[in-house]
Amino acid sequence: MKPNQMKASKILHKGNERIKLEFANTTENNKLLRKIAGSTWSKTHHAWHIPYSKEAFGQLKTFFPELEIVGEQSVVAAISKVKPENKEGVRLQVVPRVKNKTDIIITYTAKQIIVKIPKNETDIQFIRTFLYVRWDKKEFSWVIPNYGKNLELLKNYFGERITKIEQKVEIPKQQISIANHPPYSGELPELDEKSLKEVAEFKRWMEHKRYSESTIKTYLQAITIFLKFVKPKTSAEVTNDDMVRFVHQYLIPRKLSLSYQNQTVNAARLFFITIQGSKLITEQIERPRREHKLPNVLSKEEVKAILQALTNIKHRTMLSLIYACGLRRSELLNLKPENIDSKRHLLIILNAKGKKDRVVPISDKIIDLLREYYKMYKPQVWLFEGQNAGEQYSEKSIQSVLKQSVEKAKIKKPVTLHWLRHSYATHLLESGTDLRYIQELLGHKNSKTTEIYTHVTEKSLQKIKSPFDDL
Repeated sequence: MKPNQMKASKILHKGNERIKLEFANTTENNKLLRKIAGSTWSKTHHAWHIPYSKEAFGQLKTFFPELEIVGEQSVVAAISKVKPENKEGVRLQVVPRVKNKTDIIITYTAKQIIVKIPKNETDIQFIRTFLYVRWDKKEFSWVIPNYGKNLELLKNYFGERITKIEQKVEIPKQQISIANHPPYSGELPELDEKSLKEVAEFKRWMEHKRYSESTIKTYLQAITIFLKFVKPKTSAEVTNDDMVRFVHQYLIPRKLSLSYQNQTVNAARLFFITIQGSKLITEQIERPRREHKLPNVLSKEEVKAILQALTNIKHRTMLSLIYACGLRRSELLNLKPENIDSKRHLLIILNAKGKKDRVVPISDKIIDLLREYYKMYKPQVWLFEGQNAGEQYSEKSIQSVLKQSVEKAKIKKPVTLHWLRHSYATHLLESGTDLRYIQELLGHKNSKTTEIYTHVTEKSLQKIKSPFDDL
């Protein structure tokens, strides 16, 4: 593209027709574009785009009179066929609404409740009292997190006015894990001898820094895939643009998770610190935007149903211990008999996430369960062992145990082992335990990590008084 040229073309962005603009990306040009009503920068298209309208295109010609607009005739001809526009210069769209304007339809999943209601200020005020409620412009509906008594409150409020209420069971999307599924590495070129040597040195460096085995494995897989992708460039020739290209051409097309991208950034930052003369500036590698998801929490009744569905004493003891002490999966599997101090009623967790040790109180009920299990199985090395004596119980097996117990309990939610840890923290908070103590029990380094449980406690939600009650 020449400096005195701008290319205009029609694109589809989020379901709307837009005019994509490709030109010299300068501060002055960007300032002028921002003056056009509805102008937006797209990371996906890596370009500015404006409304697909005569008014927006006219403003473009006014602000850039000296530029030759490539594709101007085709864009102008196409715009002339567009239906009338509104005052903002955006195409008017007919959005399908509920056929009957008095219908109240509630659809809920394990995580959210979707409510369609007719426009009514009193009802809207009630809906707005829910925490983290949002309006979905496309579906013309309110979206409310499904936790606590939110669904029950909606049912009680709308009562017989509800036209339809249904549950939608979501099948959780299987995120591609860097640890278990190195994606499509077979289609990439093999590393040369020099790169293999650098990866080996990187491994020794992490071992010297005492990184955990799982972190070393994860980072080595991530950096190996990245180095294969940038071939024939050497590690010393890699720039920050290569990382951007890797994200757009490799990660995004394969719909890899945000955690995968974050792990690649972490691996790259550490790896290129060890490479002498590298052109890549590690401080400028951007991480993906963090997801702010609410923790999935089970009710006490649901936890009880899951645990009672287990007839095998070992299986029941394992899941009970995760919930009773808020353990991570790895923390449970790494326990040894000597980690239980029954006299002091403490469970000692060693070398947990972040290489931190901590102690968690255990009740007489859990101690009795552990004693019953120990007498029956007599573990030798690990507290929970596999079929062979001295063999650590596998992660896959404990996941299978939970899946079977959830099915027996007839719970349709996509429960994972970490849900039990989330439930432990939330139920502690609801019973009045100080947040600072919960942080210590969970082994969180930052108190903000623990504060997320305040968003899903029934106790705090029940204190909120709707302004509707004062009418």
